Amino acid sequence: MFLGPITEVDLGTLLLLAILFVIAESIATMVDSGKTGISPASAASLAAVVLVGPVGAAIVGIASGLVIRRQNLVKRLFNGAQFVIAGYASGTVFQLLGGRMGVPEPEMFPWILLPFTGAVLTFSLCNTLLMAGLMWSLGELRLKRPRRMRWRPLATLELSSIGYAMLGLFIAAIWGAVGPFAVLLVLLPLFIARWAFDQYVFQQRAHEATLATLCQAVETKDYYTRGHCMRVAKAAAMIAEELGMSAERVQTMRYAGMLHDIGKLGVPTKILQKAGKLTEEEYAAIQLHPMRGYEIVREIDFLDEALAGILHHHERIDGGGYPKGLAGEDIPEAARLVSVADVFDCLTSTRSYRKAWSTEAAIAELRRCAGTQFDPRMVEALVRAVEREGWEVPDLVEPVEDACEPCTAQPVGASEAAPETVPTGAAQTAADGDTQTDTNLTVGVVEETTG
Repeated sequence: MFLGPITEVDLGTLLLLAILFVIAESIATMVDSGKTGISPASAASLAAVVLVGPVGAAIVGIASGLVIRRQNLVKRLFNGAQFVIAGYASGTVFQLLGGRMGVPEPEMFPWILLPFTGAVLTFSLCNTLLMAGLMWSLGELRLKRPRRMRWRPLATLELSSIGYAMLGLFIAAIWGAVGPFAVLLVLLPLFIARWAFDQYVFQQRAHEATLATLCQAVETKDYYTRGHCMRVAKAAAMIAEELGMSAERVQTMRYAGMLHDIGKLGVPTKILQKAGKLTEEEYAAIQLHPMRGYEIVREIDFLDEALAGILHHHERIDGGGYPKGLAGEDIPEAARLVSVADVFDCLTSTRSYRKAWSTEAAIAELRRCAGTQFDPRMVEALVRAVEREGWEVPDLVEPVEDACEPCTAQPVGASEAAPETVPTGAAQTAADGDTQTDTNLTVGVVEETTG
């Protein structure tokens, strides 16, 4: 055979490795909300590289078409070809670097680690290039020039995949001692790990569903902000990722954005939906919503740092905010982050009484208020994230019929073009809320002063 020797391959070993590969590929661990999978089948492929050589590893990869998962024919063919190419390439590198086909002997350690590491890196590189080529051909991947690459999530995913692949040497090493039972010794921990991870994913999805329900409750009561909570959650996550926070903290910032207005459940509906200017008593009731929100969710353990974001997201850097009047670094980081995300969405959202600002005008206003109302670091992080990923302006939210009087105030700017002059105080009024009040006498700006 022109690709390499096949006569020296033990067919029994080849068959058992193929079975191990099919089972391992069938229990691929899904991460990143089910969008990405880490397959322990790479361990079987790398074990085949050592035990049956490059041609045997390629044959084992063909077994990908037999995985016990719902996949269409095209996907099965692509995955099979991917494992064949990666298996053969890594097997070739293994032998070029001095590795020998067969069960490793004790005297081969630790020197075998060098060719095996080369095989693992080759396997990972082949898979990465093939997947990138597929995504490019499907139009899902385009070359961009981001200001800063977020390496941490990519590195975590890649290291997890390499960790699975390194198990291949363990399988090959114990194969000589226990034979086919090596399959059981490897599969049992994989099944346990998969079960444990599934429980974690199920719990995370339950958390997401619970918080989404709370958001819907708020937005049902305050229809002018329909979708606002989820957009703030998205912007908060964008800022957190741009700042290089860990995946756990990014999720916490998302939670803070989702629930920052949960305290509106304790504000009378007639105040939230009032069309005219609020009285001092009504405005005072609005200002209580951060504390009420904290009281509602403080017993939810997994929120952790998000609780500070909910309680203090209306504080100002200059100390002029509420409910505690904190200033500067005394304001929790989560609160400073959510404050910027909150106002950015308010300014770029269309309301029944005014059109959305363009993202450029909203960014200009955030920068103008940086250092007084906002943390400049959070503002610039949002700017970089929006420049790289863009921001989709939401559609107009129509109130329910006869819910309030028609709005007659002049709108703030337009989504079609940025206003020539950014209205003074716009960010502060947007931070205070989304319900219409009166019109600025000099520039005709709708002053938004509710929570």
